Amino acid sequence: MSEEVKTESPSLDLQKIIVRPVSSEKAILLIERMNTLTFIVARSANKKQIKEAIETLYGVKVVSVRTLITRTGEKKAYVRLSDEYKASDVATKLGLL
Repeated sequence: MSEEVKTESPSLDLQKIIVRPVSSEKAILLIERMNTLTFIVARSANKKQIKEAIETLYGVKVVSVRTLITRTGEKKAYVRLSDEYKASDVATKLGLL
């Protein structure tokens, strides 16, 4: 009777976890200074799912994920990238810079 630990919910696929990138003034500042990307994500997604989705979709290594619920009820995730990857490169691919 061994239990398997699932890292991802079967109801959420990687494309549905990431709703959209945030392109506010604060988000751009975090990209430049903290090597951090900001995304609006699915409200039901947890930090492990967000990390896996970012690493798979954008081919980067994630150091940490911080989340919060905004006043409008959306879930925002601050995703810090490893030093060998630049958030500005990913942001350019996404059309933020």
